[in-house]
Amino acid sequence: MDHLAAYMLMALMMSMLPGTDTVLVMKNTMAHGSKAGYYTTLGIASGLIFWTMIAVFGLAVVIARSVFLFHVIKYLGAAYLIYLGLRAFFTKSTFSMDSVPDHNKKSTHAYVKDSFFQGAVSNVLNPKTVLVYVTFMPQFIHVNGNTNQQLIILGFILTWIAAGWFFILVYFLDVMKKWFKKPVFQKFFQKCTGVLLMGFGVKMIV
Repeated sequence: MDHLAAYMLMALMMSMLPGTDTVLVMKNTMAHGSKAGYYTTLGIASGLIFWTMIAVFGLAVVIARSVFLFHVIKYLGAAYLIYLGLRAFFTKSTFSMDSVPDHNKKSTHAYVKDSFFQGAVSNVLNPKTVLVYVTFMPQFIHVNGNTNQQLIILGFILTWIAAGWFFILVYFLDVMKKWFKKPVFQKFFQKCTGVLLMGFGVKMIV
């Protein structure tokens, strides 16, 4: 694996980009407390592990059969990262916690299970998740090394980093509820992560 530190930083930036997972964690935490947020995160991690294994087996076959296809995926991945950065930087909208329906209005004994289920299903049923894996991980794979081992390690690193970020987010939500809701903060956050993603994407093709 090449540039592991850069990979970990990019994984963190991508995890921190506001999206469906962020909205879901924030909404469940706000509605039912930190325990619901933590279980939502565990559900998200389960979904990411599922897509990690799908990406691992698919990429391993592609790489084993054609180095050319591997490089095609790599450059498409760089373009995709630049696209994500541009979209994050220029978007004028902010993520709304009302965009995810609240299905947790059940008994107090059921909300934890529901939170985990929502986190897992939101990822398993989202094909865009595997697109991130397929375009992102090849940037850091050494074609002459053990491809399967590298993919598994990178996939689980990404999962752990994403889960770690959401655990931290849940922890601070109770203290910073009003701050996280402010559109000014959301726009500033999106622009910063957008610039970083564009920079990493350009670096991959230079």
